[in-house]
Amino acid sequence: MLSVRLYLASTSPARLSLLRQVGIEPVVVPSNVDEEAAVRLATDSNGELDASAMVTLLARLKAEAILGQQPDGETIDGVILGGDSAFELDGIIYGKPHEPQIARERWLEQRGKTGTLHSGHWIIEVKNGEPARALGATAHASVEFAADISEQEIDAYVASGEPLQVAGAFTVDGLAAPFIRSVTGAPSTVIGMSLPTLRTMLAELDVDMMSLRNIDR
Repeated sequence: MLSVRLYLASTSPARLSLLRQVGIEPVVVPSNVDEEAAVRLATDSNGELDASAMVTLLARLKAEAILGQQPDGETIDGVILGGDSAFELDGIIYGKPHEPQIARERWLEQRGKTGTLHSGHWIIEVKNGEPARALGATAHASVEFAADISEQEIDAYVASGEPLQVAGAFTVDGLAAPFIRSVTGAPSTVIGMSLPTLRTMLAELDVDMMSLRNIDR
């Protein structure tokens, strides 16, 4: 089996961790996409985006943003992966809260409810620096929150800083785990990237996911 190099167009610790869990050590290349500006431009041109369209758009822009770069001084040759996530609750799309007060308000709103985590993926097959084929897909998972979460627990969680930089203001594999009653769908989707979806996408480009493992860098 020929080895294929994976380039992760993201600085997300969660996505990097997921890939490492399945034996893939990607080349991390920050994409530096202005997400708010990109969504605003798309909305002005095409109207309001639903959650699936938004995360797929941002995943594509992130992947495309690193085309032409030379990480470690080498021309990209392999597969670029871009990803994005958003949380939808009661028809409202939420990204990262960034501010403690916003995170607190979201937790007060979402306790006792079920929301959907949308995870967008975009992969580009690159040969000698030139894009060959590209493919996008979105995965979804439902998250049910406990109803008896106290304000004291919410305040303590927000004070940890963990929810500020993640979609939906929670991490299913972190400090918020005790507050989540159930997840319907691939757990990795909630963490930041659907590994089953990634495997299927790679197969459509004739890339065996196992060929991304154990690359000597």
